[in-house]
Amino acid sequence: MARILNIEIPDNKQVQYSLTYIYGIGQTTASKILEVAGVDPVKRVKDLSDDELTKIREEAIKYQTEGDLRRENQFNIKRLMEIGAYRGMRHRKGLPVRGQRTKQNARTRKGPKKTVANKKKAPK
Repeated sequence: MARILNIEIPDNKQVQYSLTYIYGIGQTTASKILEVAGVDPVKRVKDLSDDELTKIREEAIKYQTEGDLRRENQFNIKRLMEIGAYRGMRHRKGLPVRGQRTKQNARTRKGPKKTVANKKKAPK
């Protein structure tokens, strides 16, 4: 496996898709990196020469990725919570942040159902 930015990327995939295994590099950024480095995006990682890998590494270093990007995202969320913004409160409570409804859905954010006692209506 090839190492780029201290991340092992899969050998048997095309380079443009392998680069997306790095946090902070999506398909668009991967295409830009390969275009500037002059590497064929359809080529498999295992078929790349050492020179091509070096060019990709040099170009990928210019982008904010992995630990630095995760740290910045966490700092931004913490800042929203500290200033008491609506989005920060939603983060603190573990509820959806971007305006989604919570009556029926939002199970990903809210977690598994918690049954409340005496919630059923009494039969008449």
